[in-house]
Amino acid sequence: MASRRHEVFINITIEAGSNRRDIRIDSEQKIKEGLAVLRQSGKLPMGEAPDYFRSRLNQKPVSAYRTFLEEEVFDGDILTAIF
Repeated sequence: MASRRHEVFINITIEAGSNRRDIRIDSEQKIKEGLAVLRQSGKLPMGEAPDYFRSRLNQKPVSAYRTFLEEEVFDGDILTAIF
């Protein structure tokens, strides 16, 4: 895979069921923790974040227990919840 420039904050889209939300988030934060903070602040209308998502850019499952950077989630990606 081609090397991509590391962005501290990334803009991504989260899809969970019928909910779709564009967010800006710290790429060095664990996915589940970052989404929980957004949910608690009312910026992400979804229940508990699932344990896995599917990255549209990389076409692979993404663990919510790792950081966006570790899972190679980059600016512009779309993560779809896997329930």
